[in-house]
Amino acid sequence: QVQLVESGGGLVQPGGSLRLSCVASGFAFSNFVGTWVRQAPGKGLEWVVDIHTDGKSTYYKPSVRGRFTISRDNAKNTLYLQMNNLAPEDTGVYYCTTFDRATMIRGEYWGQGTQVTVSS
Repeated sequence: QVQLVESGGGLVQPGGSLRLSCVASGFAFSNFVGTWVRQAPGKGLEWVVDIHTDGKSTYYKPSVRGRFTISRDNAKNTLYLQMNNLAPEDTGVYYCTTFDRATMIRGEYWGQGTQVTVSS
């Protein structure tokens, strides 16, 4: 059974930090680009960051670059997102998903999402 399971969300004050995790199972996670997307209340999905299969090539949405850090552990089939200096505009549901560079298909697999709320 294919699964992506996120965890680590919560309520944090502005300037605080959270670390999200996404554990993959049922497919060859190491063959896919790992992606985090988010959805703010009342808005559409927004791409945040990609990490390529080697764990070295990363691409960030400009508004999070320097505050967020994506990483992966292919041995554990896990994707991470370290979020520092969080701001209210970072509030939303964060999803991990996949991008297959061989087929150029994004979003073949999705997690259920984890809520991040940044508020004082």
